[in-house]
Amino acid sequence: MSNAATGSSPLQWLASPAGCYLVAREQKYFDTAVADIFGYHALQLGLEQVDLLRASRIPLRVRAAAAGDVGLRTDFRDLPIESNSVDLMVLPHTLEFCEHPHQVVREVARALRPEGHVVISGFNPMSLWGLRRSVGTRGNFPWNGNFIRLPRVKDWFALLGLEIVAGSMACYAPPCAEQKWLDRFEFMEKAGDRWWPIAGGVYFLQAIKRVRGMRLIMPRWSDRASPKKNLASVPERRVRDEDAAAARTRVQ
Repeated sequence: MSNAATGSSPLQWLASPAGCYLVAREQKYFDTAVADIFGYHALQLGLEQVDLLRASRIPLRVRAAAAGDVGLRTDFRDLPIESNSVDLMVLPHTLEFCEHPHQVVREVARALRPEGHVVISGFNPMSLWGLRRSVGTRGNFPWNGNFIRLPRVKDWFALLGLEIVAGSMACYAPPCAEQKWLDRFEFMEKAGDRWWPIAGGVYFLQAIKRVRGMRLIMPRWSDRASPKKNLASVPERRVRDEDAAAARTRVQ
């Protein structure tokens, strides 16, 4: 591919046919994944050009990046966020473009509250997209990223207490420069999950932060709802001394 086809920046590449093909499938997955996650704070790290939190019901949604017009400018290796405070974090292709991806995952685990959710996407090196990176020029986005194998990411998650609860793959068609070729390879997208499920150009992972020894204390609704059962009071009959004496006189 030429520089005109791939683009020399993320924004240019995302506007190309291959970029639009990628964004359409990722947007669909993230919309479904975040729709039923509740809480108060959601954070998107990376790919700030695309709003992947648009379907979230969480009231405070922030996009973060190292620069640009975003809600939070920060280094992902050292997030200025309180520990155990974020309900949802999404990382679209964030790990591939960081010098220390494992440290980024560590920061994500630190910032997430217990039972908080993280959703990531990454380029699969064991795919046609990975093949394109290995045989072509790496000077342009996204081929200048460090594609990380899925098992390695899973190991990082397991080490940091992030339990994987869902996952998927997409973008089975090759990253063609022209739309007509993407249209011709559309059949690969439809058959990919069945015939080559591990060869998608992009993988997705959803995980929940688990904390050992944590026990959720739930209110005892049944005890509150049911009234206490008290026995009905019985009037006590008291006999005065003079009444008892009168009764004995009548008997005699």
